[in-house]
Amino acid sequence: MRPRGHDSSDTHWKMNQTHSHAAVGAGDDRVMLIDHLIYRAPDLAGAVADLEERLGVRAQAGGQHIGRGTHNALLALGPRTYLEIIAPDPGQPAPSVPRPFGLDDGSRAGLVGWAIACRDIDAAVARARIRGYDPGEVAGMQRATPAGVVLRWQLTLGAVAGGLVPFLISWGDTEHPARSAPRGLILESFHLEHPHPASLVPMLTALGADAQIRPAAAPALIARLSGPNGSTVLH
Repeated sequence: MRPRGHDSSDTHWKMNQTHSHAAVGAGDDRVMLIDHLIYRAPDLAGAVADLEERLGVRAQAGGQHIGRGTHNALLALGPRTYLEIIAPDPGQPAPSVPRPFGLDDGSRAGLVGWAIACRDIDAAVARARIRGYDPGEVAGMQRATPAGVVLRWQLTLGAVAGGLVPFLISWGDTEHPARSAPRGLILESFHLEHPHPASLVPMLTALGADAQIRPAAAPALIARLSGPNGSTVLH
């Protein structure tokens, strides 16, 4: 994809695909679409309760990331898009490596990352590298649900610390988590904020990512969700 450029008032940069399509699941690797948004929290139960009060839908426990010291809860945002609430898991020993998305630093709850879906992750990585951005190595991951079902997927490791550049994810033959997550919410819109929007364009273009980038004093991920409690902004 190529950036459409910025408008005459320099209010935003926008990728070629309209961001209103973001909540639709990927069916074509030529267009990378949002798989899920990551919402970091210091305590999972507290974040689930807080978001239920704000959004009107209670997240469902997703399970433990064994060996990584985290657990999560999920909310569907569309047929193949969801919100992942992730927090340190007190039921696991401290991991030998830092937890992802800055969970070890005790920062406030909020959006810290996003993933874009692809069917063939190796091909998507190769395309990104040809276009000048390396999304990192591909790693196999898994988690066990409370019912004992093991979910397996692949993702790239270049953005697991979080940030405005997404990572790639492929669920293969595993049922997509949005299928079983609680429904009632829709991802109305999603955009990025950054002091220098143009600096992100090459990386997003290389990934085929669909995102609007607006100038702002500090980097941020901004999502607007609609649901039983109306329209709510997460950042």
